[in-house]
Amino acid sequence: MADPETVARAYYAAIDEGRYDDLRGLLGSGFVHDRPDGNLGGPETFVRFMRDERPLTDTTHEIDGTYANGERIAVRGRLCHDGGVLFEFLDVHTIEEGTLAHLRTYTG
Repeated sequence: MADPETVARAYYAAIDEGRYDDLRGLLGSGFVHDRPDGNLGGPETFVRFMRDERPLTDTTHEIDGTYANGERIAVRGRLCHDGGVLFEFLDVHTIEEGTLAHLRTYTG
């Protein structure tokens, strides 16, 4: 699953479908998520947050476009809940050795 777009799309599907073991398998051992509200370091911390700590877990990521550059892929989309858009996002994923090493999220 080394193709960056495949890894990125699998990341969103795992979150949206609540498949947290699959999500963990996509993350490299040094994974870091830089977010507008802070950073989440380490795959276990990130999965725990996604599973247990985020305010809404019944959301979907609607992808509007992807833009690849080598081992990096930017994904533009909308986080949706209950038929409405919560916010728009741009995620920049860095893939190393087929796993997600770094994710930076921008929201608007």
